[in-house]
Amino acid sequence: MDWFAAVDGYCERGGTGIWSEPLNVATNAAFLIAAALLWPRVRGLARGRALCLVLAAIGLGSGLFHTAANRLTGLLDVLPILAFILLYLHAAARDLLGMGRGAALLATAAFLPYAALTVPLFARLPGLGASAGYAPVPVLILGVAAWLAPRAPPTARGLAGGGALLLLSLAFRTLDGPLCTAFPIGTHFLWHLLNALLLGWMIEVWRRHRLAAAGRPR
Repeated sequence: MDWFAAVDGYCERGGTGIWSEPLNVATNAAFLIAAALLWPRVRGLARGRALCLVLAAIGLGSGLFHTAANRLTGLLDVLPILAFILLYLHAAARDLLGMGRGAALLATAAFLPYAALTVPLFARLPGLGASAGYAPVPVLILGVAAWLAPRAPPTARGLAGGGALLLLSLAFRTLDGPLCTAFPIGTHFLWHLLNALLLGWMIEVWRRHRLAAAGRPR
């Protein structure tokens, strides 16, 4: 495999230069801003600090991919996202669902076969395309929200809002290609902005639940 083979997968990219996607590059700053805003809010919470660091890494990896768009930077784009999903799942299993250490690790690891089984099913949906790789995530978020609804209603509502926001974000990611002729700058930049908001919100939902469970002010 040629790891440096160019990738042209987004509407805004009109050439091969590193500044061919200026809006897609610039909007990655939203991830860094979200991480910076949340950093002081998760002081004393090790998992919260780790989530903020990975959130910043998402912005850096995506920014690199949208400048030097090739297979290698594409990998650097998706790996921090996967890391955030797994880290958040572990935090949710431990702190939202009250699992022990071993059970939380197993629940986190179970995401990989879950995704392997469900992504091909979502890929069959017309028009979803490459966004099928992310489709299992809102289903999982909304499932956890439903489970927590009778036990922790504020947390459940927060997660449900996050799941809905991710569905909207995925819609803009999916529409980037189909709307390209009518909207030449594309809609992928909205995926960045909404995702930065989403991931920051998900950290905040976890933080509030964690502090409420400890009887501490939020």
